[in-house]
Amino acid sequence: MRVKNTQQKKKVFVGMSGGVDSSVSAALLKHAGYDVTGVFIKVWQPDWITCTWREDRIDAMRVAAVLGIKFVTLDLEDVYKREVVDYMIAEYRAGRTPNPDVMCNRYVKFGGFFDWAMKQGADYVATGHYARIVKKEGVVAGSGENADKRNVAIYELCAGDDRNKDQSYFLWTLGQRELSHTLFPVGAIEKPAVRKLAHSFKLPTATKKDSQGLCFIGKIDIKDFLSRYIETKPGMVLDEKGEKIGSHDGAVFFTMGERHGFTIDAKHKTPNDNPYYVVSKDIEKNTITVASGKSDTQTFIQKEITLEQTNWNTDIIPVATATYYARPRYRAALVPISIQDANNTKKTTRIIFTEPQQTLSSGQSLVIYADAQGEVCIGGGIIA
Repeated sequence: MRVKNTQQKKKVFVGMSGGVDSSVSAALLKHAGYDVTGVFIKVWQPDWITCTWREDRIDAMRVAAVLGIKFVTLDLEDVYKREVVDYMIAEYRAGRTPNPDVMCNRYVKFGGFFDWAMKQGADYVATGHYARIVKKEGVVAGSGENADKRNVAIYELCAGDDRNKDQSYFLWTLGQRELSHTLFPVGAIEKPAVRKLAHSFKLPTATKKDSQGLCFIGKIDIKDFLSRYIETKPGMVLDEKGEKIGSHDGAVFFTMGERHGFTIDAKHKTPNDNPYYVVSKDIEKNTITVASGKSDTQTFIQKEITLEQTNWNTDIIPVATATYYARPRYRAALVPISIQDANNTKKTTRIIFTEPQQTLSSGQSLVIYADAQGEVCIGGGIIA
């Protein structure tokens, strides 16, 4: 990684969480010749969980000291509480499945942080995401005599080279403004090599464990978290015929395809103890419906859906005649789709699946790729 403009160093603000990925990102940028400032983003955390942000901030400061870079703390507590936590609670309360990590990227890292950095005169922001941005010289083409044939740069969002760590799924809300001013220094590096780089740079976070769970807050028990904000009560587990076969602690806790967290009565256990999974839920009645094996009930199978809040990373609406590939949840297998009725004004899109799907969750992100390998992310939306 080299700075092309040797007359003036490019200014980069790196979001430093105190973890190894963002630490190595800062180190790579510093050694490539950028003018690097480390930024620790302070967010809201509930007072009833073990607070880790102070320790994380100290780790980030230590890395900055080792690298000899500037370090600042950016308070985005209000943005995080409003756009991530309150959103998540509201979605669960409505019976939908939220994507807090997607909203954290949209409103915190590439919202509040990005906007602040640009106002500070940054050329780029950088994070430790496992994703890549590929710059291509494209052609903006219209039709007829008024066709616009100017050559312009198009920035594509691509999967990280380490597919086990790829985070492009969580970045589908980014547009050309963000992609053209963002760097993902570890996106082309596999995780074991990142660890080795951390040791070679003598970073104090080299052996720190990866963070798990909710963006910034970490690993929490979602039922415990939600029960502090949403009143819940036990309810019935139903089979596909509507008969009671078990019990649960609250329908709001469950998402489509989930296989745990509810109890099946002994007499309704399946042969070979095959697991049941959630295919539907009714928040008003506080019931969940489960199936074992592939459902034969058409009620729980979807051939097409509508996406809300649709975003196309390159601002180019995909053609309806092509085949694309969608990931209905993080780490889910890619499935072929066609894209119909994409409305850029209303931000809605109709998605038709080649094969019917059974565990799609309202509120969840459906992320779309141009190819079956999931190499180039072209956008996504929220399942209505």
